[in-house]
Amino acid sequence: MKQSETADRSIEIGFVRGLITELEAIINSSYDGIFITDGGGIVLRVNEAYERITGIKANEVIGKSMASLVSEGVFDQSVTLIVMEKRESVTISQTVQRSNKQILVTGNPIFNERGRLFRVVTNVRDVTELNQLEKRLCKTREERLKYQTEVSHLRSLHIKESDLIYRSRAMASVLELAAKVAEVNSTVLITGESGTGKELVAKFIHKHGKGDKYPFIKINCGAIPENLLESELFGYDRGAFTGAKKEGKPGLFELANNGTLFLDEIGEMPPFLQVKLLRAIQDRTITRVGGVEPIKIDVRIVAATHRNLAQMVKEGNFREDLYYRLMVVPIHISPLRERAEDIPLLVVHFMDKFNQRFGFYKTILPDVIDRLTEYSWPGNVRELENVIERLVVTTPGDEIDSTAVPASLANKQTLPKPGAKLREAVESTEKYLLASTLKEYGTLQLAANVLGIDRSTCFRKAVKYGLVANNN
Repeated sequence: MKQSETADRSIEIGFVRGLITELEAIINSSYDGIFITDGGGIVLRVNEAYERITGIKANEVIGKSMASLVSEGVFDQSVTLIVMEKRESVTISQTVQRSNKQILVTGNPIFNERGRLFRVVTNVRDVTELNQLEKRLCKTREERLKYQTEVSHLRSLHIKESDLIYRSRAMASVLELAAKVAEVNSTVLITGESGTGKELVAKFIHKHGKGDKYPFIKINCGAIPENLLESELFGYDRGAFTGAKKEGKPGLFELANNGTLFLDEIGEMPPFLQVKLLRAIQDRTITRVGGVEPIKIDVRIVAATHRNLAQMVKEGNFREDLYYRLMVVPIHISPLRERAEDIPLLVVHFMDKFNQRFGFYKTILPDVIDRLTEYSWPGNVRELENVIERLVVTTPGDEIDSTAVPASLANKQTLPKPGAKLREAVESTEKYLLASTLKEYGTLQLAANVLGIDRSTCFRKAVKYGLVANNN
């Protein structure tokens, strides 16, 4: 052989070797398993992914026929043998006994230029995780169907009045009393924690009494500065004070004439205005700021507060005569934690509300509702509504699962266990009440007012439990 032919031969061999190395690298880079036999079913090659998926090593099968491997029990069936028989692509599913994995196997025939079967290349994909996912999906669908059935049943049991969504006996009793008092013109005092729905009950009384054609006027006594609250309530005559309108201005009592005046947070009303309010309720007349002529009014008074007015009366912070004038018909709304049976209905109501508002079609899974039902809800219905809106807006996809629930909702306040020392139980309760009240109201003064203690006591206890820093 000439030297030039030898050189050409070496180049050709080098090229083939490089091509084989490249093909080897490509085959082994595949995430799916690859299993290759010749036209007679003799195993020629398997890649690394096949070994990983099945647990079967290359040296266990290379050089052996598929028929013998099946008879030995290495495989329960062979897609290669089926391809050899049918001479077309075939896909089957298999369970690999050794790794206990489910695999999807596709065999493809390769023919030479004379039409003879030359190779069978099998692609192997691990579908174990996909099958597990499908099972979880089926379970979720079953749970959703069960949940939808339960919701349909609950909807058939509850009474709905505007945004008053409930099933509990406690709320049913509230509305029964509200419906009775709506028929007369008695003054009503609604009490309950912030966010329980006091305004909704006030509107219910107005709607079933005065009716929608008459005015419903609301004022938050704690949201308006003291120097403006009097003129807002009673109005003012021209020239009553600097900056007053020339023509004067009617107050909310006049605007609410023949209707309902809802005095929210009545416990925040300053003492000097309590006297004037008492006179207005008793005499059914008011006098504008800077005016001298009494104005007759026909107004139903519905007041509301989250504070303990009886305690404020004892402490001299609220007039006793006004307290009893307001307490003609007291209505107390229980906190949400005491009527947990209302929570699933409220969740569904708010889901519908925010899906409509934002154009979504999201659903909430049963385990999330369970979590929400177990939470103590210091902010009551208002807090629940805000949480549902947050979940609807921030959760990706159409399903709200437990991973979307804020970590803060995992903290459930429980009563001390039987056998606990009384002092420890009292301290635990004090710490919980202080922490939750400070979180809701933000300042020591407001927290002290809500808890019915003075600011210095509130500060001392907050320092004791590490809720605020002691800078002294």
